[in-house]
Amino acid sequence: MEKRRLFRIMVGAKKEKLQALSQLVQDSGDVLIIKEPSKTLTMIKMREPVRNSLFYIGEVMVTETIVEMNKVKGMAVTMGDDFEKVLAMAVIDCGFNNHLPVMKKIEEELLALEAEQIAKHEQENAMYLKTMVNFNTMSGGEA
Repeated sequence: MEKRRLFRIMVGAKKEKLQALSQLVQDSGDVLIIKEPSKTLTMIKMREPVRNSLFYIGEVMVTETIVEMNKVKGMAVTMGDDFEKVLAMAVIDCGFNNHLPVMKKIEEELLALEAEQIAKHEQENAMYLKTMVNFNTMSGGEA
């Protein structure tokens, strides 16, 4: 699973689910915390649509951590200040980087979470589409 997809799923998951999955990785070996979860500020880049240029919209608080298992590192950075969630995310990342056998089961669980997240987003989008207003003029042309 590619990292972007992995972290997109984990960001949308509940902390308790990630902690349960990270425990499976921790049961496979010793996980050392290289950098304790900590808060920091980072700049957020946006793309200006007319000129297609990048600019910084402002700062956001993120939590970051780095862990290690078998001399292979895992890391996570996420917006907010949920130390336990970001630590669980880093442990799962470390498990994927180590290619542990238990990761097949974890990947299946994450794919199930992704399917739930997609279904929830589709349900919300359908709800919003019901409230969408189509503005037409009396002559039938679009405004």
